[in-house]
Amino acid sequence: MSQIVKPYSEEESKKSQVGKMFDNIAPYYDFLNGFLTLGIDSSWRRKAIGSIKNKNAQTILDVATGTADMTLEINKQLNPSQIVGMDLSNEMLEIGRKKVQKKGLDKLITLDQGDSENLQYEDNTFDAVTVAFGVRNFENLEQGLKEIKRVLKPDGQLVVLEFSKPTIFPFKQLFNMYFKYILPRIGSLTSKDPRAYQYLYESVQVFPDGDDFLKVLATTGFKTYQCKKLSLGICSIYSGFK
Repeated sequence: MSQIVKPYSEEESKKSQVGKMFDNIAPYYDFLNGFLTLGIDSSWRRKAIGSIKNKNAQTILDVATGTADMTLEINKQLNPSQIVGMDLSNEMLEIGRKKVQKKGLDKLITLDQGDSENLQYEDNTFDAVTVAFGVRNFENLEQGLKEIKRVLKPDGQLVVLEFSKPTIFPFKQLFNMYFKYILPRIGSLTSKDPRAYQYLYESVQVFPDGDDFLKVLATTGFKTYQCKKLSLGICSIYSGFK
């Protein structure tokens, strides 16, 4: 089991702290995502959705949907009959709801507040489940993955997009310097939350990326799993089937 890193205090649960953190930074989240990744984050999301094998998937759940960028990309690429986005942070969801409504997709896309480790959906409901930059924030990673597997239909696919740790010299050293020192400084000044982007760095360091995450997928019952590294290992797409 991976080490638990929390955004704020040790006393309160990670789950409640993560929810509060994203409520705090919600107004700045989209801008900082694009700014701090130089806009690469949108291409990562496109590639993640593109890795869904069943192009005829009709019901798709996006866990930790945030401001709903993944749900909008799912609709753009796959045009399913139902998309559900779920997140802990209602402030993030409110921004997502405005985006969805602006595009006239509020009858297709539903955004629910909920707990990734106790999903409110029936067994065998979704053809595919996506999680972009969210599994790192699960309080109990294995429990969250088991819940996702439960709500997937037989042979349904999980696609996870998550930060990982580059290993190529000297890019590894340069990126770590940016990620550890520069990015949190910019994030704290812009988002008004000095801990949020320090937590981002810390949570990536303890997250079991690469082969270690594939082992977690295996132990939680997924099959035919794989990892594809993006942008010299800054980010990875993981895929597994029920």
